[in-house]
Amino acid sequence: MSTVTVAQPEVQPAAKKARVLVVDDDRIVLRAASEILSREGYSVVAMDDAVEGLSAAKDPTIDVAVLDIKMPNLSGMDLLKAFKQSRPEIEVIMMTAFATVETAVEAVKAGAYDYLTKPFESIDVLSLAVARAAEKKSLRDRTRVLEEALNARNQFEDLVGQSQQMRSVFKLVETVSYSSATVLIQGESGTGKELVARAIHFRSPRKDKPFVAVNCSALTDTLLESELFGHVKGSFTGATANKKGLFEAADGGTIFLDEIGDIPPATQVRLLRVLQEGEVKRVGANDSIKVDVRVIAATHVDLARAREQGRFREDLFYRLNVITVQLPPLRDRPEDIPLLASHFLSIFSTKMQKKLSGIAPAAMECLTTARWVGNVRELENVMERAVVLNASGTVEIDDLPVELRNNQKGGGEVEIHSLAHLPYAQAKKLAMRAFERRYLSALLEKSAGNVSSAARAAGVDRSNFRRLLKQYEVGGRSIRKEDDFDDDDGPNELSA
Repeated sequence: MSTVTVAQPEVQPAAKKARVLVVDDDRIVLRAASEILSREGYSVVAMDDAVEGLSAAKDPTIDVAVLDIKMPNLSGMDLLKAFKQSRPEIEVIMMTAFATVETAVEAVKAGAYDYLTKPFESIDVLSLAVARAAEKKSLRDRTRVLEEALNARNQFEDLVGQSQQMRSVFKLVETVSYSSATVLIQGESGTGKELVARAIHFRSPRKDKPFVAVNCSALTDTLLESELFGHVKGSFTGATANKKGLFEAADGGTIFLDEIGDIPPATQVRLLRVLQEGEVKRVGANDSIKVDVRVIAATHVDLARAREQGRFREDLFYRLNVITVQLPPLRDRPEDIPLLASHFLSIFSTKMQKKLSGIAPAAMECLTTARWVGNVRELENVMERAVVLNASGTVEIDDLPVELRNNQKGGGEVEIHSLAHLPYAQAKKLAMRAFERRYLSALLEKSAGNVSSAARAAGVDRSNFRRLLKQYEVGGRSIRKEDDFDDDDGPNELSA
């Protein structure tokens, strides 16, 4: 039979790097458990004395502890409580040969992650329990790191990012905030142009004065002029009283003109006068009014090209283009996606009063490899939807829209081209993981959920194939229960 090998990712999952402490006074069980976990790739610390195990409660390298309940001198329950007091983030699995419902309930109440009965039904029972515990610990650690990074960026309001592109934006915002120079922010829709404008304003000496935002593309030509510059009574049908414009309302502060590339030629002329003279004339008025307003404009239109095509005044272009901030699309900074996703998760779970612990690796990978045509705004909407639908306490891949799961990078020529901005190793990892998940899903679907059949088709040992399914969170309920009793797989190797 021909052999198909499924390549392991270059970077091993966090769970496989976990350090596991096993404490059991039965040396036969201790040795067997250590060998099982060592074969799975864990770093194992084995102890046959509970008092010695107590000294490991403060070891910062321990991720998961597997403790026997009945031991001389110090019980496993006492050891569990000591662990939870010293390092509550450690996941603890209890095991016993004398299982009772009361003991199990007591262990869970004391903070145990799982409760196993000896002898184990199969070697997979222990390894799978440790894998789940290690993944939970890893997820909590990643969430904590993201939260710390989010807390570190509070000086930029709601701007979130740690990529080189966003660090350059932060530096530019910091530099230009204290001047009154006109700023032009360019970027695709949904990249956060108004957030940049607000960050500039609230870090400037004008922060205690008004910040007025207007979407120029949302108003008709006549209404736009009236809104920006105001009007006098009787200047047009419906003008029943004098009205102050937004430039006057923003006096001493900042006005943000979003989608400035869409304003009509007549309004461009009036806007140029405001920038040149620092004064506005209400529609229908004879006198001008002095204003002190900083102008920040934004557009998704290429203003330089619009100027060349005669659609945008050249003199106005140069007045606006004193300082330019170019916002990158989200697809060009995938390293910011976990940070943004965690940011929105925190916002929406607080808003909806739901307690979510984080984002599962498969869901995070899907978010990281998506195309994000709608940029940050689309990601925000996806995370709001995920929080609304979630019932498990962790955002899973099934909480994400189907169209997002079906439109990931890494499959064809266009998708590979879209990874070209990344370093080789990162691009290769994303493309490989996307392929492996699709391959495993297709194989499992073809075999009607029978893991043994799918493993034979892939030329992979069944236990290793099951670990791949778990690693990539493929299969779920589609895996046939009776497959657990089918042991006729032949051994094979996974490529490194």
